[in-house]
Amino acid sequence: MTAAAERFNEEGRECADRGDVAGAERAYLSAAALEPQWAAPLYNLGLLYKYELRWNESLDFNRKALAADPDHEAALWNRGIAATALGYWTEARDCWSKCGLADPGGADPPDYRLGRIPVRLDPNGEGEVVWGVRLDPARVRLTNIPLPSSEFRWGDIVLNDGAAEGHRTVNEKTYPVFNVLQRLVPSTLSTFVVELASVDDKSIEALEELAYEMGGAAEHWGSSTRILCRDCSFGNPHEHTEPTGTPAHPHCGLVASGADVAQAILDRWLNSGHIADLVTWYEVEGS
Repeated sequence: MTAAAERFNEEGRECADRGDVAGAERAYLSAAALEPQWAAPLYNLGLLYKYELRWNESLDFNRKALAADPDHEAALWNRGIAATALGYWTEARDCWSKCGLADPGGADPPDYRLGRIPVRLDPNGEGEVVWGVRLDPARVRLTNIPLPSSEFRWGDIVLNDGAAEGHRTVNEKTYPVFNVLQRLVPSTLSTFVVELASVDDKSIEALEELAYEMGGAAEHWGSSTRILCRDCSFGNPHEHTEPTGTPAHPHCGLVASGADVAQAILDRWLNSGHIADLVTWYEVEGS
């Protein structure tokens, strides 16, 4: 290993750490040109391109890293993420198989049925964490209704990163939180905000049941949402002596195929005795 190649590779890491993508790219490419069979700069290029969502380049350099070092587990994982982003399902299945997951069979895209998991929707922004169904190591279908400020929607299939960033504990079971890289398949349903006069568990349960019966979903954000500081969000949430973030609000998220269906859900809900609970409702812009 030449000292010059090592210097370029280290320079690339330093540039990447301070957000200088172009500088990191130049340095890693210089290192790879000096040592074409050294996996480190090839992997680092694949990693750099992953966070830039440059999937063809990420896949190419992770392949090259694995050709140089077939036991490079991180390159194998990122190759699987890039293949998933591009819809190269045969290659993605091969990666997950080499990571120790039995292929589930069935049509593409595959469903490995990996259970529920929390994901962070906007790691560089508000960092909202929601739950979803894990279809494979790199894809999650969202089953919480994201807040109105989010660009994501209930039912979106998202691409998630491979490294856990924090944890959530539910019923004494701890789950890793994975950052979302991008939306892969957008939901076909729209999101509506339902403002409530008060919070009543039975009333909200009735709305949730009606929404589900009519092909949608409902969720009381006031009980399902907990605003965390950034350190809490990226680690293990801890107690604060002072309230953190915005207090819980008496709003529900409602998901339906259109405003007419949302109106029908709310009409049935109101006609079943909940007319005093509703203040107003509206569609989330861009949903």
